[in-house]
Amino acid sequence: MSRYRQRPLDFAGLRTVGLRERGGKVKIADFASAYRKGSGVAGLLDSLPHILAGDSFRAVVEALAAARSAKRAIIWGLGGHVIKCGLAPVLIDLMRQGYATCFAMNGSGSIHDFEIALAGHTSEDVEAVLPDGRFGSAEETGREMNRAIAAGDAEGLGMGEALGKWLDGAELAAGEQSLLLQAYRNGTP
Repeated sequence: MSRYRQRPLDFAGLRTVGLRERGGKVKIADFASAYRKGSGVAGLLDSLPHILAGDSFRAVVEALAAARSAKRAIIWGLGGHVIKCGLAPVLIDLMRQGYATCFAMNGSGSIHDFEIALAGHTSEDVEAVLPDGRFGSAEETGREMNRAIAAGDAEGLGMGEALGKWLDGAELAAGEQSLLLQAYRNGTP
């Protein structure tokens, strides 16, 4: 005999429905297909499933292409993870091809990009440095970013342009990987 007061669920009143009668939102006609070698980006997009994110992604790609054709602004908003996960080269390429006309980047994105340009690496081990108060205390990052921003402010520049301009005159470890620098050089806000 069970020691619990709750008894097992009583399914006597449960009504089921046949699978064919119920139908489904996901059908095999919507499934992804294998990518055909040599079919390019269009083939890759065509191979994605026609459900949820697959259709959403295609819609974004179509909207980007339409905006580019119409010479409309294409503004990319991004945070630090986009930069520290290594996507700046993709964004730089999209910018050069006309699929990005402006970047709206938050502070952590700027910090990660600035560190990558200066040192070729970023993203400290938070768990290791947080307890003793060293989190966010890289000397060059704070000092040089603040110098760049202050100098830019004196010239009436926004933060992104100020950082890009400063990086353009600095000795860098990985300037080609810096979205701030490449956007500045490209004249992209």
